[in-house]
Order: sequence, then structure tokens, then C-alpha cells
Amino acid sequence: MSRKTQGLTERYPAQLIVPLVDILAIVLGGFLAYWWRFGDTQLPERVVLAIAIMALFVVMLNIVLAGYTRWRVTSLWTLLGRLLLVWLVVALLATSIIYFAQASERYSRLWVGVTLLLSFAMAGGARVAVQLVLRGVRLRGRARRSVFLVGPGYNLVNVAKGMRASPGEGYSIAGIERINGSVGDAWLERLARRVTECAAREVWICVPLEMGSTVRSIFYSLRNHTAEVRFIPDFRDMHLLNHRVSEVAGHYAIDLSVTPMNGMARVVKRLEDIVVGGLISVFILPVCIGIAIAIKSTSPGPVLFKQYRTGANGKQFKVYKFRSMKIHQEQEGQVTQATKDDPRLTSIGAFLRRTSLDELPQFYNVLQGRMSIVGPRPHALAHNEHYKEFVESYMRRHKVKPGITGWAQVNGLRGETDTLEKMERRVEYDLWYIDNWSVWLDLRIILLTIFKGFINPNAY
Repeated sequence: MSRKTQGLTERYPAQLIVPLVDILAIVLGGFLAYWWRFGDTQLPERVVLAIAIMALFVVMLNIVLAGYTRWRVTSLWTLLGRLLLVWLVVALLATSIIYFAQASERYSRLWVGVTLLLSFAMAGGARVAVQLVLRGVRLRGRARRSVFLVGPGYNLVNVAKGMRASPGEGYSIAGIERINGSVGDAWLERLARRVTECAAREVWICVPLEMGSTVRSIFYSLRNHTAEVRFIPDFRDMHLLNHRVSEVAGHYAIDLSVTPMNGMARVVKRLEDIVVGGLISVFILPVCIGIAIAIKSTSPGPVLFKQYRTGANGKQFKVYKFRSMKIHQEQEGQVTQATKDDPRLTSIGAFLRRTSLDELPQFYNVLQGRMSIVGPRPHALAHNEHYKEFVESYMRRHKVKPGITGWAQVNGLRGETDTLEKMERRVEYDLWYIDNWSVWLDLRIILLTIFKGFINPNAY
């Protein structure tokens, strides 16, 4: 293969270049921070050792969090998010080591902080620059990977649309071979010959799952080629959730429906709930006291309404809300949704529900670990039993902890679900959130809730 047709990311792979950039950022950041803090360019041995340890931690954590892989198909925001997480962990490790080694007199905490701040800015800036340059180069038709597509016509059309929708990833179609009916020896020989003639870097086998035997035949026919071969199965009739390829018990598996809250993601999500939830709980305490007094003085009955809901992995928990209705008796196994001008509402109940102030006690559920600040809203148990039979993948919204606010709510899907279509749309948004979860998405939803999510005319 000539250097003209070889992509830049293959000649200079991120796995080799970016770690060097991160190490250089730490070294340069440490040097500049020391010069700024102490006015000296001669670094003591202890400072050089600290810089070396921080650089080692940065590289190791990036390797663990896949910060140096899949740059072609990873968004810039995801790369920066991983980088920020790495730098925060390094900061925690550095300060912990200094504290437990009782070396605080030998190391300036300000120097450590400025070093990490400057190095993060440089490492992040390098990633932004590289991604922008690569995207510009690929959009101009250079540094692209040629792909040969194989499969039924309708599959090839869908894959081609996806490639056109992501031009920055740098893939281009070198040729196609449609599958019409059975695959014979003559067809396989023609395929192998065409792949050779077009010099494709990759071959994508785009077939539905029921054509698994065809994948084996195609793969065998390409055994003498150096092109990378990818299997892109067709899942369009299946509602996938956080799907990916993993390795289980020594075997590769295509995960069709799994929770994203595993490993480090689970820890990060819990820390987010504790820190943000704790701060909000302190801030809203006077408001909660005022609401409790108003409820007690305007209607007989308890201040809090408690009801069992379904939590993560289908486990039931008791959710807390400010009571907004008069004491009444529901039929067993039935939960009547609130409607406009509902006679069961107390004198301040409609206001509490319309402004979502009745949900404030659920921050206690968050601190308990039974709910999250952001996640699918928990529905009544009777609603779960009803809708799980009519809405596809309804129960998969319980792969994560339910939330006080969610992607569906900030997109206007709140209040009464009096039609099946309304519930389907809410579930669709909930599943999208689970499939695309990130800390940045949570923060975006929290901000949207603050600005437009509290008051909603559809919340009765």
C-alpha cells in the first residue's frame, strides 16, 4: 500500500503519539507551574519525581479507560470527558500520596494544582486540534479508509446512509456486492476478486443475524486478503440497549441489552448523585420545611406520600413525595393518574405538582442510593404491569436507577399518559438516555430542568 492511500491515523496511530503528547503536557505543565510559583527554572529531584509519577498515572489510566483507542469513531466530547476523568483521578491520587506520605511541606499543593490545570489544558487542546485537523482532512477526501460493502440491498443502503451521516469518520465506499438469494462458489470467487481489484482497506459484511452461515463463507473466501473484515449485523427489528461487543468467559459476545452502569461508570454516577444531591438537599431544606408546614395546615393527613416503585434491576423501593392529594382509597392493584382539575387535589396540591415541588423529598431517595438525580421517572407498579405488555422494551428502562428528572421530562414528556402513544414516546426517550448516558448528558439535563423543567402545564 502506498503512503498516499494510507491514512494519517495508521501511519501515526493515536496509541503511540497521544501518550507522548500527554507526557509532554505533564512535563511542560510542571515546569511552567514551578517557574510561576517559585520563580526558578531548576527543578529539584523531588519535583521531577512527582512529575514522572503523575505522567505514569496519566498514561496508565488512559489505557484503562480506552483514551488512546478508537479515535476515528469516538466523538471529541467523549475524548475530553475521558481526559477530564483521568486528570481528576490523578489529582486525587497525587494529593492522597502527599497526604499519607506526610510530604505536604515538601510539595506545594498550589504547584500540583496548577501543574494539572495547565497540563489538562494542553492535552485537551492537542486533542481538539488533532480532531479538527483530521476532520477537515477527511472532509476534503483525504486520509480516508476505503470500504467494500457486502450484503442484501436494503442493508447496504442503511449502512451507506450511516457513512454519509458521519463524514468526519473518514470512510468511503470502494465497491459493493449485493447478496440476492444463495451464496455459491462462483459468487464468492467474484467477491474475492473484486475486493482485490478495488484495493479496499476494509470489508463490511452487512447481513441480518439469520444469515450467519453466509458470514462464515464470506470470511473464508477472504482468507488470503489483508483487508480488515467487519461484521455489521442488522438489528433493525430489535430494540437494543447499550449494545456492544464484549468478552465473556473467554468468548466474544454481542451485548444486545445491558446496563451502562458498570465498573467506573457506576462509581462516577454514584459520586455525582452524592455530591450534587447533597448540595441540592442543603439548599432546598428551607423550602421543604415551608412546604411541610403548608401541607399540614391546609389538609389533614401526613406530610409525605409514600408508594412502592420499581427501581434498578426490577427491585422495588419506597419513593417519597410531598402529599398533594386528599386522603382517599384506591382499588387494590389500581392507580388512577391525576388529571386536570382533579377533585382529589388539595388546595396547594395542584401548585406543588405543576411546579414539581412535590418531588423534592426524592432527594432523600437519591442519598439513600435508591434513586438518581437523572434517570427514567419511576412509574406506579400497576402502570408497569399494564404497559409492559403493550410497549416494547418497557421494562428495560429499569436497567438503571430511576431519576428525579430525565431526558423525557426535559423534552416535555411529563404529566398524564392517557394514551399508549404518550407512554411509547416517554419510554423511547428513557431508552435513548440509557443508551447514551454520560456525566455530561446528566449535567445538561440538570441544567435544562432548572431552566424549563420545573413548571409544566401538563403536570397535574
